[in-house]
Amino acid sequence: MIKKKYIYWRDDDVWLGYLEEYPDCWTQGETEDELRENLLDIYSELTSGNIQNIRRVVELEIS
Repeated sequence: MIKKKYIYWRDDDVWLGYLEEYPDCWTQGETEDELRENLLDIYSELTSGNIQNIRRVVELEIS
């Protein structure tokens, strides 16, 4: 199982959010559950290699 952090909030009647690793790619849902499902879908799309020029946030280890 892979775990990914995401940021979300409610704006009136819709839930908005994005994966912490991909802050430019927002999605939404009418419920929190729908938002989570949409985040899973967008993760699949973003990691499939079919979409180019996606900006990511990653951690660099410096010793």
